[in-house]
This record gives sequence, structure tokens and C-alpha cells, in this order.
Amino acid sequence: MEKENRTGFSDLCLSEEIMRAVDAMGFEAPTAIQSKAIPMIRSGIDIIGRSQTGTGKTMAFAIPAIETIKNVEDKSKALVIIMLPTRELAMQCCGEIRKLTKYCEGIRPAEIYGGAPMDKQIVKLKRANIIVGTPGRIMDHLRRKTLKLDNIKLVVLDEADEMLSMGFKEDMETILRETPKNRQTVLFSATMPQSVMSITQEFQKNPVVIEAANRQLTLDNIKQLYVDVPMGRKTDALMLLLHYYSPSLSIVFCNTKKMAEELAVSLNQGGFDADALHGDLKQSQRTAIMEKFRSGAVSILVATDVAARGIDVSNVEFVFNYDIPQNNEYYVHRIGRTGRVGKEGTSITLCSGRRQVFSLMDIVRSTKGKIEEIPVPTGDDINNRLADKNISDICSVLDEPVPDRYRDMVNSLLSQGYSLFDIAAAALKKCFAEKEIKVKNIESDRKRKSKGSITDFSKIMLNIGRANRVAPNHIVGCITEKSILSGGDIGKIEIYDDFSIVSVPADSVEEVLDRMYGAKVCGKPVRTVLYEEKSKQKSSRRKNTDNYGRKRNVSKIRNDSKSKSAKKAHRKANGRHG
Repeated sequence: MEKENRTGFSDLCLSEEIMRAVDAMGFEAPTAIQSKAIPMIRSGIDIIGRSQTGTGKTMAFAIPAIETIKNVEDKSKALVIIMLPTRELAMQCCGEIRKLTKYCEGIRPAEIYGGAPMDKQIVKLKRANIIVGTPGRIMDHLRRKTLKLDNIKLVVLDEADEMLSMGFKEDMETILRETPKNRQTVLFSATMPQSVMSITQEFQKNPVVIEAANRQLTLDNIKQLYVDVPMGRKTDALMLLLHYYSPSLSIVFCNTKKMAEELAVSLNQGGFDADALHGDLKQSQRTAIMEKFRSGAVSILVATDVAARGIDVSNVEFVFNYDIPQNNEYYVHRIGRTGRVGKEGTSITLCSGRRQVFSLMDIVRSTKGKIEEIPVPTGDDINNRLADKNISDICSVLDEPVPDRYRDMVNSLLSQGYSLFDIAAAALKKCFAEKEIKVKNIESDRKRKSKGSITDFSKIMLNIGRANRVAPNHIVGCITEKSILSGGDIGKIEIYDDFSIVSVPADSVEEVLDRMYGAKVCGKPVRTVLYEEKSKQKSSRRKNTDNYGRKRNVSKIRNDSKSKSAKKAHRKANGRHG
């Protein structure tokens, strides 16, 4: 919430019912976008609002929308339609409207989005007067004649730039043409590309632009950090960061659905509670995952950018960028999942190499933010932080009365000759030893010898080859992602039809074999084993054949050799050479 904003909700002349709902929701003062947008939308003019996510713009248009319906006598028809880009945003917006209308009568919102049963939505639409939905599903209902927009008085386009980038332009235009020409049109967008401007020019009448300086103010509540880790060690670094900070709720962002799935599996194998959220999931699955995340049953959400739009969980402590965001807006939307509406949050971006660091710096500069590099925590850092917490827990117990049975146990141990110091240390070991984290440090891996200084290689064999269209870069990518090795550490790669042989540093071969368990190359699970050289006997047998595989007359070669040596010695003894 912005400190310079001194306007209260009472100054906005809200109805008694809405004011009670706002108080029940715990809001004390409106944000800048709410202070500006609510009076102007209430006046009936068309609005273009420029505002980032996480600044309270849902309430900025929801309150005037509710008031629009309250002022109409016939509330039996659809009077307000709100379009949003994703299912999650539609659900969030409709939930916000239900909270605001807790004490109002006759306001009936309905959310409609793809992936949900059509018949249930049709039942809701028969009595709804606020429609909240995605363009695709709104079009489905228009085609089925289960939704009519003849009486619409207010249209809200939320995150218009995102809807257009997702390919909803034609649907949006069709829906707007189905509404009355004298309607009021309110558009919110974080950016104003030409595609958004064309919508405003065609479908709005003399719109007034309102813009709160939200970008910097939103990011001011978020501490931005980054780490630079060796190639292939991002997963290990993420686990170290999660161990060190132990956030109650956190979101990890990936650029692809596949990466989100694989990372969630790796985190679960590492002892964390994680779920993946992406566009390939059914709506029932997405809803179940979000319910678990909101309740804290799952503490880590691994998400793609589109799937995570609309996630509004107020107590997300950390956002981790596992992959560098694809553009500046994605970065702002990602880290905006924490530090929501005045709360503080932290974002940490994981980089590998100078190129990724430079890309991140360009993004941060464009947002006029500040970012700081931090080291990846070591095992000692994590256990020292854990020790501090344990000491705090012990101090809280010492401040409380201790039952006599525990004092009797101490006296019994003292009588057996143990000192108070040893008794206390043993008790602490019993309580906390299992909680200690045993991890391999990232920093020590940076000191690994370069490829040029490694002389001892071992070979591993993967049961995948040319028949699976495997190339050396696929194998290198898999090994560096799963193990501590970099591409420069890997030696010769031999690819055959059904298998491949890879030379890796001998002192790392056991660890590579362990970490390659369950790995995939080109989407195919691979089995990795130590490659055993063929026996010397077979090797010597090969030497006894010529280039055409014919067996040499070894005895004749040896006899000829002896004969030549004898003749040479005889000539030397008689003073004759050559």
C-alpha cells in the first residue's frame, strides 16, 4: 500500500454495505489506482487504466461494477461483463466480488472459463448479473445462445495486453460488438502496445487515461537478489536456498511446462513439498493444486508464466526465477506474486554464467529497480542458521516451568558421573541431530580442475544412440544438468546405433552414475553404467590379425626377426656393417 496515499475508503462515498465488506476484508485505505479509478468509473466515462499487477485494481473496477447493478431496478439480466486472460484470474476476480457483495442483496456474479463443465455454467448464467470470464468461454456461450449481452451497461477488460498476446483479439472484438453501443468500457493494461491502442480507438469513446506510478512502488516492497551458479547446478542451488530461508510459501518460475514438471519431481525427491502448475493440467487439477498451496499443504509452487497469472496468495514470502524471464513484463509479473499490496517479499533469480547475469541486469534496469548478488548458502550456513533457531526454541522452553520428571532425569544422570555440560549437549544432539542438513556445497565445485589439467578419465555407457537421434550436445546437456560437471569437464563422446560412450573425470564417475539415475535424454529414460574395456586377451588377438582380419603367421615373423638379429650380430663381430 502506498505511503503517500492519505485518502480513506470513507472519502470515496461507498455504500454502507460495501463499506462493511471492505472493513471485513481488512483494508484500511485505498491504493493509488483505487483512489483514481473508482470515482471516474462511477461517473460513467470510458477509462484506460495503466497499472501493474498486485496494486489492487480488481477492487478499482469491482466496486463501481457493483454500484452499477445496485442502481438498476431490473437485476435479472447480465448487466456487467468482465473479461480476463486466464481461469485463475477469473476465479480470483469473482471471489473478490463475492466478498465485496457479502452484505448486498441482488448481486449475483458468475465465473465462466474453459476446462469447467458447461452445464453448470449455463445454470449460473440464467440468474447472474455480473459475468466474469475468459474470452474463449464467453464466445462458447454466445454461440450456444446461453449468454445474451443486450443489456450490458459496463464492460471491463482486465490485463488487455495479456489477452491480446494470448491470441484473443478476434474474440474480444466479437464480444464487444455484441454489447450495446452506449455501454461504458473500462480497460486496464500494464503496457500499451499498438494492439491495445487499436482496441481503445475502435471501442472506447474519448477515454480518460489514469496512471498511478505503481511500477516502482510495487517493486519497492520486494527485495531483489540473484545468485550466479555453475552450469548444471541450478537445482542444487535452489535446494540450498530453500533450506536456508525455509519460506512457508514460495513460487518457483520456469519458462517451459516440461521444466516445471521435472523440477517439481526433483524438489520432491529432495525432501520438499512441491507441485507443478502449467497449462497442460485439467482445470480440476489446477484448482486442487491451488487449494493445497493456499492452505499450506504444498509449500512450493513450480509454475510457468501464463499458468501463474492471477495467483493471488497474500503470504507468498519468496519468488525464485529458476529460468531467466523471457521479457521485462514477465519479470515484473513474476516477482509481483510476493510483496502483495504493501507486504514485503523477496525475489531470487538463478543465473548460470555472465550471459544470463547480463540479461537479468538489462531487465532490472528497465524496471528502474535495484538488485544485489548474494552467495549460495553452504551446508555450514544452513546448519548455523538452524542452530540459531534451535537456540531460540530452547530459550523459550527455559523461560517456562520445567516438569519435575525432567529434573529427576538430570539428577539421575549426575549421580552416574556425567557433567551438566555433557548432559545438555547430549540432549541437544537427541533433539536436533536429525534436523541437520547434509548437502554438497556449490562453491567447492567451482574449484574443480579444468579439463586441461585432468588426465584420468573413466568411461560411462548410456543405452541410447543414433537410432534415437541423439547428438553429443543432448548428452552433454543431460550430464551437466544432473551432475556437478560442466561441459568442459566432459571428454570424448562416441555415439553408436544403440548406445553411447562418454569419458568423464575418474574422480567424479561414481557421483555422475548416481545422479544420472532416472535421467532422460531427448525425452527417453536412459540407463547409465560404468563402461568396461574389452579384455587384454581380445586386444592382443586383434593385434595378431592384419587389416583384412586375416590371421598373421606370428611364428614366421618371430623367426624372421631372430634371423635378422643373428646376421646383424655376426657382421658386427667381424667388423662388417650393413
